[in-house]
Amino acid sequence: MEVEHYSKGVLLEPFVHQVGGHSCVLRFNDKTICKPLIQREHQFYETLPTEMRKFTPQYEGVVSVSFEEDEDGNLCLIAYPLNGDHDNLENLDNSDCEPKSKLLRWTNKKTMLLENEKISKEWVRQHRKEEKMKNHKLEEEFEWLKKSEVLYYTVEKKGNVSSQFKHHNPWSMKCHQQQLQRMKENAKHRNQYKFILLENLTSRYEVPCVLDLKMGTRQHGDDASEEKKANQIRKCQQSTSAVIGVRVCGMQVYQAGTGQLMFMNKYHGRKLSVQGFKEALYQFFHNGKYLRRELFESVIKKLTELKSVLEKQESYRFYSSSLLIIYDGKERQEVAVDSDPEDLEDLSEESSDESAGAYAYKPTGSTVDVRMIDFAHTTCKYYGEDSVVHEGQDTGYVFGLQNLIDIIKEIRDESSE
Repeated sequence: MEVEHYSKGVLLEPFVHQVGGHSCVLRFNDKTICKPLIQREHQFYETLPTEMRKFTPQYEGVVSVSFEEDEDGNLCLIAYPLNGDHDNLENLDNSDCEPKSKLLRWTNKKTMLLENEKISKEWVRQHRKEEKMKNHKLEEEFEWLKKSEVLYYTVEKKGNVSSQFKHHNPWSMKCHQQQLQRMKENAKHRNQYKFILLENLTSRYEVPCVLDLKMGTRQHGDDASEEKKANQIRKCQQSTSAVIGVRVCGMQVYQAGTGQLMFMNKYHGRKLSVQGFKEALYQFFHNGKYLRRELFESVIKKLTELKSVLEKQESYRFYSSSLLIIYDGKERQEVAVDSDPEDLEDLSEESSDESAGAYAYKPTGSTVDVRMIDFAHTTCKYYGEDSVVHEGQDTGYVFGLQNLIDIIKEIRDESSE
């Protein structure tokens, strides 16, 4: 296998801030995530218009991912350099990843198993029985997740808030386990997959609050089967997508006032009326004590700028793509207006320290991020192989953006009355 030629790999972990989508997103390191390579999405990132780059994650290349077992027999995903390009991984700062000694290559694992004469048929039968039980438990958990569309978890006061996402984010767990299961089922036939590396948009936030919005009035791609097309049309018609061109696909919010993490999944988002969508937006910007009004102007400005950029994109259609809005739920100490500039610098440095605690927040210019993600069904006239060529702007997406801007403005104006 190609794997045995590589000197080291990187253990991929669940990306704990994934709140929507069915494609598994994995943590490569603190500043980089990765997801299965889909040719159309890969093409989008490699031919991305310059003016759109500030509204999408930075593309950082491709890695080869293998489905393996660690020393304890746990199933895991390991990323290796593509085509023996060792610099690919080394240049991405893997200092925070698992050391080489903890990872076993397939060749080593196979040799160890062949030499170990103590492995009996009884052990194999027991192992298979345990795996079946685990799979059954997984299915039960997924069904529970579908029913539990809005979840609240009380944060332990003594612990680090950001670390508790790892134990509680249900959607991230669901996607990671499904990915492992899919790759496990195909392990006999295939064990090498290409994944793309992308910027981790949550890395600069201590406690990321993330809103995933499915944009546009149409979600199916031009290549969708009739069954898929009908299914996607039905979802749009039964949700706010058809009415305002946007619906909630997922959300995670840290509510400092109540000390809770709140997660909302796509199943709940599909059921919301337009008024319900507005209330969900209000909830996203509320910290459990008060509305984070200082975020509104930055969000509105960035959404308006994005709308202007997309209005100029000839032929692009962003079917089934999402828009992320991200801000930091960890609030900094309030600073007096006449504070010394040096004090402000000190506070900025302290804000990442857990001892700073949660206090009233004095906004800075970079507190909110707005980015487009998920381009597996994006099309453009420059993609030569596409049978359908569209003209003009993506009116469904732009329509959704304008309605999103209007609703946020309504929340802002009503809260200031």
